[in-house]
Amino acid sequence: MSPDCCVTYVSGLNRQSPKPKAQSPKPKAQSLDFPRDLTEDLIHSQSMGAKRPARNELLPGTLDMLILKTLSIGVMHGYGIAQHIQQISQEILQVEEGSLYPALQRMLIKGWVVGEWRQSENNRRARFYSLTPKGRKQLAAEIAEFEKVMAAITRVIQTA
Repeated sequence: MSPDCCVTYVSGLNRQSPKPKAQSPKPKAQSLDFPRDLTEDLIHSQSMGAKRPARNELLPGTLDMLILKTLSIGVMHGYGIAQHIQQISQEILQVEEGSLYPALQRMLIKGWVVGEWRQSENNRRARFYSLTPKGRKQLAAEIAEFEKVMAAITRVIQTA
């Protein structure tokens, strides 16, 4: 699983099926050839009342790009980075702590960011991160790759 597993976006799509309307008796059902394990999973999830979580994962590498871009505007602590991403995206993107801090640690190791322990605005000890020249170079590479992937996706969805 990618490190971006917990970078999610809130979708405007309604994922729940509408309630069925009263219908006349159904014609004889046709047999569908689902693999046995898929059929059992479907039956089990329906019988247990399980619902898929409303989680939508982003493309791999997106978390690093978002963090680096956020730090390109100035020094921030981890919570501030997550809040900035959420606010700028108009509450669409949400970065979970379980993804943010390991990503920041990877970036520290790679030399993309540096960290300094200081007092936060609410007098708590927090690590403040800033972008290094190597991080700025990586940000440019991440954006270029993201734009390349988005262009490819756009070409696929625009075909007839």
